[in-house]
This record gives sequence, structure tokens and C-alpha cells, in this order.
Amino acid sequence: MASRNLISRRTALRGLGVALTLPLMETMGWADKVAGAVATKPPVRLGFMYMPHGVIMERFWPKDQASFKAASGQIVEALKPVIDQCLMVKGVSGVPINPLNGAPHALELSTWLTATLPDTHKRDKVNIAISADQVMANYVGAFTPLPSLELATMPQTHMEHQEGLNEAYYSHCSFRGPTQPMPAEINPRVVLERLFQSRQKTMAGANAATTAADKLDRSMLDLVLGGAKDLRGKLSTADQRKLDEYLDSVRSVERRIAAIEVRQAEAARAKAGITSSHHAAETTPIEIKIPTGDKRSEYMQVMCDLNVLAFQCDLTRVSTYIGSTPNGVSYPELGFSDLHHSQTHHNNDKEKLDKVSKINAFNVSQFAYMVKKMHAIKEGDGTLLDNCIMMWGSGLEDGNKHARENLPFVIAGKGGGTLKTGRFVDKVKANQGDLMQTLLTCAGVPIDRPIGIATKKITEMMA
Repeated sequence: MASRNLISRRTALRGLGVALTLPLMETMGWADKVAGAVATKPPVRLGFMYMPHGVIMERFWPKDQASFKAASGQIVEALKPVIDQCLMVKGVSGVPINPLNGAPHALELSTWLTATLPDTHKRDKVNIAISADQVMANYVGAFTPLPSLELATMPQTHMEHQEGLNEAYYSHCSFRGPTQPMPAEINPRVVLERLFQSRQKTMAGANAATTAADKLDRSMLDLVLGGAKDLRGKLSTADQRKLDEYLDSVRSVERRIAAIEVRQAEAARAKAGITSSHHAAETTPIEIKIPTGDKRSEYMQVMCDLNVLAFQCDLTRVSTYIGSTPNGVSYPELGFSDLHHSQTHHNNDKEKLDKVSKINAFNVSQFAYMVKKMHAIKEGDGTLLDNCIMMWGSGLEDGNKHARENLPFVIAGKGGGTLKTGRFVDKVKANQGDLMQTLLTCAGVPIDRPIGIATKKITEMMA
């Protein structure tokens, strides 16, 4: 295609107070090309998704390459359709926590991406290290509207004061600097508006809640459809189809968020003893609270979709998603209401082992939902997932003993060709800092100093 026909990578559909950035299309190309310029590859994105309390190790790790490929009956079974896009590496240890041995849950998340122990002389203050995601954000953040995206399923308010450590260590994995924890957003509507620059104000109250889905739809897509119509004339047939699929996906996310809000508004009114009425007076919008009950998967998948859209549109190239934080979390959706943490202290009781395995598999399945979507999105000569490095994992090996010698994680995506996927790599001797350093290197980030306790790159992972 002649360069004069290329449209800018930063083209957006715009309406009143709304802008939708577009995904990569063949009519674009990465960067605004000049005559004679060599086409550039899509950028690499780096994302992390977290689950606390470790896993049931014998049900997580494959025995060999063949069982890795089969993935049957394992905690990672949901990844089977994309197992060739995944990489499992066994033998990566966490940060040694001595002299903070009494603070396993304060340290499992805070050390996960920093590979650093908090300052033991200032325990009540946040003082740790910049996290790996923010190292990348500092390098690539200037090229996107958002330097990074921080998501969570639960409010970041949990605290136990283990070893006198600051409460932020329990619920934050991302740190802009040693003393700056990055807050994560739990409200999917706020995330959607942040991503797509919506300034629309939504009305609340009984009458507004019953029409929330229609209001939210109009607040985004309907305002930019005129721009989409004009743009279609400049696109190839394949790009027209991609544009339609993209707009459909945004509309789907909007409607699901609105449906969540409607249910929660109705539940809040019922709890307050307020009867729904079309003539009810308007009130302050009811705050969205992410449930710990039977719709956890719905919320997690909406957040995953928002992450996919952000990467697809190059709104950011760095993300973290804290699926849950230590203690206080249950999964009635799985048929039992026992707290996750209580079941991890199983002492090899089969019933508890089975429950923890189901919780582990549930969380992996949400990660699988996200990476399968990425694998289905075409980008350049491959897929969106080809140009991503997505890591799911935990900051503990085993919640029963609080072990950290062999951290569980799965990598999905080829990092633009820098990672060799479709493999199980056993008997690696490395630490969490080495892992972070390797992922950053594969993402194209120059490393001028060790990441936490890192001493090397894990070359066995690399292509």
C-alpha cells in the first residue's frame, strides 16, 4: 500500500467528550511513516496477573514436556487451547524474607515485582524498590496515553501489621519508586472512562439504574459512529471487518459493566428497604463494590477485557492486575464459601487440597480467558499475544508452609519473538529478580542495574 494512503497510528474516533483509539490495522503501520522508512514491528507489551497464597504444587507443575502439552487434569488445564503460546519454568525462588519471617502475606505481593525486601529499619513506612512494571513504564510510557495500567478486583485496604510492616505492602505489587505504591483501580467503569477519555456524567437513582445499559452505550459508541462511518471509506475490506469487531467488543464491555451496575444498584436499594419506582427521585450514584461472591469471574473477565482493549489500542504497554489479596476472599461460585487463606493451611487434608486446587484453577482460567482473547486478535503478521509477555503467578510457592523456594508462574506470549514458548523448562536455578530482569530484557528494556536480588538473565527462557 502506498505510504500516502496510510492513516496515522494515533487516529481516533471522536465524539462529544469521547475518543476511541483504534487497534492496529493494515492501513496504518506502527509509527507515522515517512517516505522510504522501514516498517517497524508492533511494540511488546508486558502484563502481570496475581493470585495470593501459592498453589497445590503437585497439581500445578507438569511432570515432563508431554504432560505440559496435554495439560489435562492440571491446575493450568484452561490454558490447553493456547499451551503452545505458554512457557512454564520451574526453579525460580522468591526473595528470602529473613529477618521478616513473620510477615509472609505482607511480603508475597510486595516483593513479587520488586524482588526486594522492604527496609527493615523503617517498617511502618513504604520503602522497598521500583517494581519491574514501572521500570518498563519509565522506558515506554511516553509513547502511550497511559504509562501503565493498574487493576485490582478488591479494594487495597487489607492489613495485618505483620512484623510492624506498612499496610500498603499487603495489597500493592506496583511501585513507581521505593516510597510510591501505585494505586490500582477496582471500578470497571472508571477504567473504561480512563482508557477512552469519556467525560460523560451518568445519572443515578432508581430510574437511571433501569436504563444504565442504554445510557452507557450512548456515552461511548453512539457519539463516535459518525467518525467510524467516515473512516470506513479509507479502510481495506479486512480493516473494515476489524473495525466492526473492535467496536462490537467495546460495546460488549460497556453493556456488561452497565448490567453489573444495575444489579448492584437494585441490591443496594433492596437492602435499604427502598422499593424501585420509575418516579423515584434522583440520588447520589451508588458506589460500585466488587463482590467476593458468586460473580467474581464476571468482574475479573471485564477487567481482563479492558486490559486487552488497552493493549490492542496501544493505550498502554504495561499492566498489572491483582486478582485478589491475602485473606478475606471466598469463592461461592465454586460451590463452597470457605476463605481461600484458611484452606491453604490444609495439612494435606484432601478436602482442603481439592478446594485450593479449584481456587487455583479458577484464577488460572481467568488468565486463560484473557490470553485466548489476545491470541484471537490479529496484529501485524501475527497476533496480539505474539507481541505480549503476560505472566500469571503467586508470591508464595505453598500457602501451607509459606514456602518461597519454587514460585509458581506461567508466561503466555512470545514477546515479539524473544521468548520460546510451548515448553516446560525444569530444574532452572534462578530467583525472582532474575525472572523480572529476563522479562524486561525480552520486552526490549535496557537494564542498567540489577532488578532487586537479580544476578543474571534466565537464558533458558529466551528464543
